[in-house]
Parts: sequence; structure tokens; C-alpha cells
Amino acid sequence: MKYSIGVDLGGTNIAVGIVNENYEIVKKGSVPTLAQRGPEPIVHDMAELCKKLVAECGTTVEEIAGAGIACPGTVNPVTGIVEYANNIKFSDFPLVELFSKEMGIPAEKVKIGNDANLAALGEAVAGAAKGSKSSVMITLGTGVGGGVILDGKMLLGCAFGGAELGHTVIEMNGRPCSCGRKGCFEAYCSATALVKLTKEKFESCTGSLMHEMCENDINRVGGKTAFAAMKKGDKAATEVVDAYISYLACGVANFINVFQPEVFTIGGGVSSEGDNLLIPLREKVAVECYSKDNTLKTDLRVATLGNDAGIIGAAAYASGVN
Repeated sequence: MKYSIGVDLGGTNIAVGIVNENYEIVKKGSVPTLAQRGPEPIVHDMAELCKKLVAECGTTVEEIAGAGIACPGTVNPVTGIVEYANNIKFSDFPLVELFSKEMGIPAEKVKIGNDANLAALGEAVAGAAKGSKSSVMITLGTGVGGGVILDGKMLLGCAFGGAELGHTVIEMNGRPCSCGRKGCFEAYCSATALVKLTKEKFESCTGSLMHEMCENDINRVGGKTAFAAMKKGDKAATEVVDAYISYLACGVANFINVFQPEVFTIGGGVSSEGDNLLIPLREKVAVECYSKDNTLKTDLRVATLGNDAGIIGAAAYASGVN
């Protein structure tokens, strides 16, 4: 059986998986990124971990079908250059060239892509969107990542920076976003935004169960606080959750109206709320979608691969998918 390497390069950890032809991870490991060191030592550690896992699988680097790297930021898969990645301080960095030298394999066997795009590809080949030809994925974490698969191919854009769904505006002149715009989807629907929304209600509604749960300490408010209190019937927390899901529905409906995918998957920490998120979200999206009267409708699902999505997507990309 042929194996491919999938690398998910994050600001905190480098995660590597050896993936078989069925898109199953047969061996996995991780090391700290230590991003402040700069790119060269990061790539060295990445390659060393890959070689170690390949050996543990009883094969050789030469026999590997290919290696794919999921990297944050603006990634050019044609040149193999990471043009910009903020959290790991890459700038016009020739990632494919250096990685192939460290691994001892031809550069043609190495492919790189944006981490959110490759996570979406992972869900499409082995996760919640498996079997579909078109799917959209968002991840609700510190920010909002996005990936779009149309007719089995990733939507990259002319400069390979497409599908930045988190930076579409849902509130004109709204909350400031880290990208410099105001009112971005990310500023309202990331886990960070949910915490901010919860803290605002925490301060304005002193009788909420959220105060008891957080021992009256606003610094203990987290992404799960509002949902947890809502499940116990707390009115203030229910208002937070409803507002958050309303913002989320606005963005999701926009993306469905633009792409009309077969499957829309939601990943990231907030997606762990499952039906408490999905059921009301589906109801709100159903009202807002232009295609609400169509026989065929987009299926909203929670992503299933978790942190493995980027690894599997990168390995699939390296093996020739897309």
C-alpha cells in the first residue's frame, strides 16, 4: 500500500500523519513549532518528524507517494512559496524547496496549501462531506477559517488567497476585525467573538447563572459559558446564544447563496456544541437562504475529523486529489 505524508503546520504545534490510500492515518506525531525561531529550524523539525514516522511505518522516504503541507497564511502552490503567514512569521519563504532538501525527495513530490483549504479537502475526502462534489467548511476558533470545494476542486482564487470566508462583512461598520475591516463574519462568529458577546452580557446582567458558574469572575468566561448556562435555562445566556447563532446564520446563508454546496460543514471548538448549535442554526438558515424553496437543499453538518482534517487534506492533496 502506498503512503502519503500530511503535515499540519500550526503556530503552536507541527502535526504529521502518515496516511494510506483510504485516507486513514496509520501513524501520527507532533512537535512544538516554537515559531519565534524562524522558518529554517521549523522546517528541519518538520522533516525529522516525517522521516521518523515513515521509518516507524516500515517504509522509506523514497517510497512515499508524496508529502503535503497545510500552512496558515497566503500560500502559493505553484511556486511552493509561503508568501505571508503571520503567526509563524513566514514571508516569501520557499517552503517546498527547503522541505524537499531536508527530506531528500524531489520538489515535485511536495505540495503546499492553505491550512483551512486543506482541512476542507480533508472533510470532503474522508469526513462529514465525504461523497459530495461540492462543500464549504468553516472553522469557528480563535478566528474563522474557510475552505470551499467546488466540483471536487479547492477554490483558490487568482492569487491563491480565496475562500477567506471569515473576512466577509455581515454588519456594515460593525465590530473591528483583526484584518482591518469592520463587521467581518470573524468578528461576530469566532469563538473569540462568542466570548466577547458573553462578557458583555455578563457585565450587563448581574443576576445571570453565568456569574455563579464563573464565580463572579469575568476572566473565567469562556467559549462554553453561554451554552452551558443556556442548557440550564438561564435567560441571559439564552439571549447570548441566540444572538451568536443569528450572526452565524447570516454568514452561513450568504455562503450557501453564493456557492450552493451539497454539504456545509462546521468545525472548530464551537462546533462541539452539536445539536445545541446545529438545530437552531438550521432553522435560521432555512429562512434566510435564497434557495429555501428548492427541492435540493444544502445539508448543514458538524465536521468529523477534528484536528486530523488538515493532515488528511494535505496528504490527499499530495497524492493527487484536486
